[in-house]
Amino acid sequence: MNLAPKQLAQHLSSGLKPLYVLTGDEPLSQRECLDAIRAQSRQQGIDERTSLTVDRYFNWAQIAEFGQAMSLFASQRLLEINIPTGKPGLDGSKALQALAGEALPDTITVIVLPKIDWRDAKSAWYTALQQNSVFIEINEVGPEQLPQWIANRFAMQKQSTDAETLTFMANQVEGNLLAAHQEIQKLGLLYPEGPIAAEDVRAAVLNVSRFDAVQLGEAVLTGDIDRTARILEGLKDEGAQPVVVMNPLIWAITPLLKVKQAESRGENLNSAMKSARLFYEKEAFARRVLLKLSLKQLQAALLKLADIDKIAKGMMQGDAWLEITRLCFGLAKISARPKAR
Repeated sequence: MNLAPKQLAQHLSSGLKPLYVLTGDEPLSQRECLDAIRAQSRQQGIDERTSLTVDRYFNWAQIAEFGQAMSLFASQRLLEINIPTGKPGLDGSKALQALAGEALPDTITVIVLPKIDWRDAKSAWYTALQQNSVFIEINEVGPEQLPQWIANRFAMQKQSTDAETLTFMANQVEGNLLAAHQEIQKLGLLYPEGPIAAEDVRAAVLNVSRFDAVQLGEAVLTGDIDRTARILEGLKDEGAQPVVVMNPLIWAITPLLKVKQAESRGENLNSAMKSARLFYEKEAFARRVLLKLSLKQLQAALLKLADIDKIAKGMMQGDAWLEITRLCFGLAKISARPKAR
């Protein structure tokens, strides 16, 4: 069964299926689809969740062992299998085909994949998953669709603005859904329900530059620890909200992650740069940074930002500013090293 992300909520209202596949490089939609499946699992009383990440040392026998092991605490379980490279190898191919052929007992399984190239899309394991799962392909929202996407998100929080301002916001975030999502949520915190004036939107969005938060991502990724400390201290002293500070980090990390994922799939680096909208100075900067940060580190940074977002909104316990500071200094220290581990 092939589903578009927007169809998932209606599908889940009738209950969960044994096997789901999420594939694509758009992190916001991927995260929201995964969160929706998790929420439905909890609603159905599934409290036990196991997450496996496939790397070069991963033992695919773990999946069969998981299926054979009985849970001591729950009648059903949720198993998430993340394959960051999209290349499971020979053992993984066999394991995924077996999983597609016969679901694990008492288990809802979710397989998370990046965008798969045309060669791997013809493989036996990928075809088996397509034919025997709820298969959700997560495509990027193009620049021409982004203003309407932003308008729909505003509507979800009972706000709106004019078409010209929607286009302005789309240009500001350069097609980055995570950045757009953060900006819309920030406006939801700053202004009440109803129409938002164009000047208020522009002031709020451009406020990021006034606080020098745009330079935060650059300082962190170039390994300039002293500058990172100065910017963070200045932002906190000015009373900047954690959501505002997170945006430039998301803007900076997301295209780098896209390039790194494409590189791991063996795709042409120049084409990956263009696809991630990294041109001229941005491309030169990205090439320098990508020598220092690994795929796993970039993925972990975005996941951490997602957790910080929940802390800032009261959905998780913790200190958002403290976690932002830890993340920034951690990345800056890694970036200060000669190359990625």
